[in-house]
Amino acid sequence: MTIINIVSPLTAIAQQSRQAACKLALLSTEEKNQAIEVIAQALESAKDDIIQANLTDCQVAVAEGIAKPLYKRLQLDEHKLRDAIAGVRDVGKLDDPSGKVQIHREIDTGLILKRITCPLGVLGIIFEARPEAAIQIVSLAIKSGNGVILKGGKEALNSCAAIVKAIKQGLSHTAVNPDAVQLLTTREEIIELLHLDKYVDLIIPRGSNAFVKFVQDNTRIPVLGHADGICHLYIDKSADLDKAINITVDSKTQYPAACNAIETLLIHSNIAREFLPQIAAALQTQNVELRGDQPTLEILPNIALATESDWETEYSDLILAIKIVDSLEDAISHISNYGSRHTEAIITEDITAVKTFQGLVNAAGVYHNCSPRFADGFRYGFGAEVGISTQQMPPRGPVGLEGLVTYKYQMCGDGHIVKTYTGANAKSFTHRDLIP
Repeated sequence: MTIINIVSPLTAIAQQSRQAACKLALLSTEEKNQAIEVIAQALESAKDDIIQANLTDCQVAVAEGIAKPLYKRLQLDEHKLRDAIAGVRDVGKLDDPSGKVQIHREIDTGLILKRITCPLGVLGIIFEARPEAAIQIVSLAIKSGNGVILKGGKEALNSCAAIVKAIKQGLSHTAVNPDAVQLLTTREEIIELLHLDKYVDLIIPRGSNAFVKFVQDNTRIPVLGHADGICHLYIDKSADLDKAINITVDSKTQYPAACNAIETLLIHSNIAREFLPQIAAALQTQNVELRGDQPTLEILPNIALATESDWETEYSDLILAIKIVDSLEDAISHISNYGSRHTEAIITEDITAVKTFQGLVNAAGVYHNCSPRFADGFRYGFGAEVGISTQQMPPRGPVGLEGLVTYKYQMCGDGHIVKTYTGANAKSFTHRDLIP
C-alpha cells in the first residue's frame, strides 16, 4: 500500500523558505549586497503601487474604526517609504555578520578549532500594522543570510503584499532565491506557523503584551521580542530645566505611537513646584492630556487624577502620567515596579545620580540627558531592526544583524583521536590561540 504524505500549504511554504535559506547562507557578501541594492531599486520602482495599496488599507481601517495610535503606525507616505528604502541601502553598507571567526585555536599540532558565525536559518516575524517593518526585516534577513516568513497585521494586508511582491520581483534577478522571503495573509496561519519548529528557527512577535505571551505559550520555537513599551523619564533635582523641557516634549510628542515614547514622567519633589507649570504648559501646547498623582494635582489642579492603572498603561497616544517622587531611589523603585525593561531615562547634571540610575535600572536602554526615542536600530547605526528585545539574555534592545546570527564550531585534524589525550601517558593539548 502506498502511503501519501499530505503537506499543508504553509508547511510547503516553510520548506521552500528553508531550502532557499540554505542556499542563501552560502552566498558571498558581495552577492548579498547586490541583492539588497536590487531590493531598494525594486521598491523605488513600485513606489506608487505601494503607496496606493497603503491608502486602501488606511481607508478600510478608518471605516472599521481603527484606533488612532494603530492608524499612525499603519500610514506609509512617500517620506516614510523613502526613509525605509534608505535604510535598506544602509544595511547593504554594514559589515556582514556571518562568517566571522570568533575563535581560532590550535588544540594540538594539526588539530585546529574555529568558532564561526552563521545564519540562524528561517525567521518567523509576526508584526503589527507597520508595513515599513517588512522592508526593514527583509533587508536584515538577506544580509545576515536568513530566510524569512512574514505575517503582518490584517490592517496592512495590501501594503505588505505590494512590498513583498516588489521585493520578490527584484530578487528574481539576483543570486538570492525569492522563496527566501514569504508572506502569510491570514490569522489562522499564525497558529500553524508556531508549530513549524522543524523549519522555523526563531519567532519574533511585535505586538501587544497579550499577543507576545500567547506566542510564547503556543510554540516550541525560541521567541525573541518585547510586549509593552512602558518607558519613564525621571527629572532629577539637579536637572537643567531647559534640557528637561525639551527632552520631555520630544519623548512624548515626537511620535507618541512608538514603543519608546514615554508614558510616565517622574519629577523630584525639590523641583516640582518650579518645573511642573513649565512642562505642563509646553506639553499642553502639543495637546497632551496630563494625569497626575495627588501631589501633582496640588500644583496642577486642573488635570485628571492618575490611578494605579495609569502607571501600568502604554498609551501610545498624547497622554502622559505624572508622579512626584522624593528621591532618586523612589524613582528607580517606581520604574522597577512598572517599567517594561524597554528604555528609561534620567535628566540630571549630577554624575553620581547618573551612575546610580544607569547601574540600578534594569532595562535594555538606560539614557542620560537625551530622549528615549533614540532607542531604534536605525538611529543606533544598525541600518534597521527586526524588533526590540526586552529580555534579559542577548540579543537585547534594538535587534539588528548581530542578533540574527549564531555560531558553529568547526574542527579540522589529521587522524587525531581522543584516546591519545587520555590515560596514564596522555598527551597534553597545546591550546594555542592563532592569529586570524
